Amino acid sequence: CPMAAAEPATRKRRLKGHFAAAGRAKRPRGGGGRQLEAGMRGILITCNMNERKCVGEAYSLLGEYGDLLYGPEQFSDHEERLSGSDREEHEDDVEAALKKEVGQIRASTEQKLRRFQSVESGANNVVFIRTQGIEPENLVHHILKDMHTTKKKKTRVILRMLPISGTCKAFMEDMKKYTETFFEPWFKAPNKGTFQIVYKARNNSHMSREEVIKELAGIVGSLNPENKVDLNNPEYTVVVEIIKTVCCLSVVRDYVLFRKYNLQEVVKSNKEETQQNPSSLTGEQNSKVVKPETEEEKSSKEVKQENK
Repeated sequence: CPMAAAEPATRKRRLKGHFAAAGRAKRPRGGGGRQLEAGMRGILITCNMNERKCVGEAYSLLGEYGDLLYGPEQFSDHEERLSGSDREEHEDDVEAALKKEVGQIRASTEQKLRRFQSVESGANNVVFIRTQGIEPENLVHHILKDMHTTKKKKTRVILRMLPISGTCKAFMEDMKKYTETFFEPWFKAPNKGTFQIVYKARNNSHMSREEVIKELAGIVGSLNPENKVDLNNPEYTVVVEIIKTVCCLSVVRDYVLFRKYNLQEVVKSNKEETQQNPSSLTGEQNSKVVKPETEEEKSSKEVKQENK
């Protein structure tokens, strides 16, 4: 019976559609899908060879804490109406049913992911979850604080989770202009703090690590000369993550306490934690920090963080 054969295919298509729409972390086929670009805010997540599962874990974790902090997202009852009787209504026309189902999956997925939306990051083993209507820094800090306190492991493939509260084009002039304003809430007088700069670039060869670090540290220093570097336990860590032609920025607290925002490390025992074993910090081989320089100084001092 053609209908009997179509039924399993419909079910497979439904599952595949849900999974692909909600969990696609690979490069979009045929140029489709959304990509990380300047002007976005969100959460940058690293994983180990399983991006699709990473996206699923991210939605689950962010949804759990997002509901706690901001309340459940409000959806119309449209989605509820989708699942009940559509199959019976369209059994006389399988092709039409499949077409409508694809549209409904897309619509319901967009509804579900209004607060969190996975976009193509542009790098392997990196997932970017675009956020809307929330503060990425507050949400991620809350997650890490809770996991640090409870020592309860909640993810298997997610390694690090970094809030990204600003993005701009990864060209020096764009970054200088953007960060002059972006850094103000933390570093412009009368605000001040101890800080370090952590830099990572992926799929990008045109940026100079030394130039980026020197320029950004100089901007922090120019906003308030009382901003001082602290490589051991700074109040603020300036995170610079460059992927292709996009520069992702954030200023985070408790970077050392929360083990470089590594979800696998932050849940380890206090004894393990106090050892501060740098070999456990995955994927940060190229991170560096730097002290701010005065304008008279021509050279910058760059210090490699001890990483695996």
